[in-house]
Amino acid sequence: MNTSQTPQAESSKQLRKVLISSYLGTMLEYYDFLLYGTAAALVFGPVFFANLSPIAGTIASLGTFAVGYIARPLGAVIFGHFGDKFGRKRALLASMWIMGLGSCLIGVIPSSAAIGSWAAIILILLRVVQGIAMGGEWGGAALMALEHAETKKRGFQAAFTNAGGPSGSVLATVAMALVALLPEQQFMSWGWRLPFLASAAMLVLGIYMRRQIDETPVFKAAIYHQEKKLKEAAPIVEVLKRPKTVILVALAIIGSSGMQTAFSTFGVTYAVQNGGDRTQVLMAFAIAWFFAIFLTLGYAKLSDRLGRRPVLIFGMATLALSVYPLFTLLGRGTFGSVVVAFIIFAVFHSATYGPLAAFLPEQFSTRSRYTGASLSNQLSTLLGAGFTPVILGSLVAANGGSIVPVAIYMAAMCAISITFLLILRESKDNDLETVGTVPLPAEVRTPTPMGSETIS
Repeated sequence: MNTSQTPQAESSKQLRKVLISSYLGTMLEYYDFLLYGTAAALVFGPVFFANLSPIAGTIASLGTFAVGYIARPLGAVIFGHFGDKFGRKRALLASMWIMGLGSCLIGVIPSSAAIGSWAAIILILLRVVQGIAMGGEWGGAALMALEHAETKKRGFQAAFTNAGGPSGSVLATVAMALVALLPEQQFMSWGWRLPFLASAAMLVLGIYMRRQIDETPVFKAAIYHQEKKLKEAAPIVEVLKRPKTVILVALAIIGSSGMQTAFSTFGVTYAVQNGGDRTQVLMAFAIAWFFAIFLTLGYAKLSDRLGRRPVLIFGMATLALSVYPLFTLLGRGTFGSVVVAFIIFAVFHSATYGPLAAFLPEQFSTRSRYTGASLSNQLSTLLGAGFTPVILGSLVAANGGSIVPVAIYMAAMCAISITFLLILRESKDNDLETVGTVPLPAEVRTPTPMGSETIS
């Protein structure tokens, strides 16, 4: 074997492992997190809030969904700190364990008929656990892919992290749709629990894959400075010294977070309440999310050529213009109209989602990148998505079933994102190889087998 090819072959092999690991890890996290959203819309009201009216029970159930979003910024700070101080890999393994175990436990909570209000309390506590784990997962997975990626392909290669999102959504939706085929009594008593318990198998696979990957070369270089005892603040302190970046980035993607939650939770419920068959609506959503896997990668690749901002602005603008007609289609309740609505949504939303795995981390320096990217993303989901299902449900109830207030609210959220995207600078050519404002010494910069200079 030609030994001169060995480093390149090893580098390519490691990159493939990283991309697969990031994809599978995010798929598991989104499976667990969004499975809860579907169950909250269809199941948790009567199971855990049986003492309330159907409408009040649904709103209360969706309220527990919001609790997970409230906990996500806390997870971003916790896992961001340890990921920036001790490595991306360790933080990612911990977040996966926490999310997987939390989801399995949700599947064994007794109903309120068995233990009264304790059922809802346990549900909320486990949702908080899920939120903390989710808060640390996305940023670390995105960084692991981004910091291993080839410079000119950062958007595309980092997007394998985001491609795991719709993949997890497909699995969660299909799993819930299959158990929804059970007779109503069996589905409500034990059938809905099976998809939560199934996450144990995915957890084992995800942990195995994550143990096979190496720490990122960019982070290893940052450790050089720590070993040389250069003065550095804690990652969260460094981020909060310049909070403007976190705030601007969070507001720039608020429309994407809000739209994703609006259609995956409220949209599903709205279609069912307007005559759609529950299983068919879930399958329609799964079909659309299957296309979103490839659309996410396609838009990310486009962002490597055109830039992150143009692709993101296109997605936000098309979502704002299409939200009313899409909800009108969902309101018809037929399988065909629901499929078309969800697919069109996936086409536009993927443009706001594909570039994010590169766009967010590119805004921050290495020693605070995990914290900064995670915190800005989780603040966006908290503000844009956490309370969206409850707000939209309340708007419809208060306006006699009209969808117009919903369309206005969601379009305004996209308009906010466009405004702040115009304020932010393009990031696709940002240099990831610097650590804060301190340049790396020449002895730790080496040419990589991929042909671009990175850090070893």
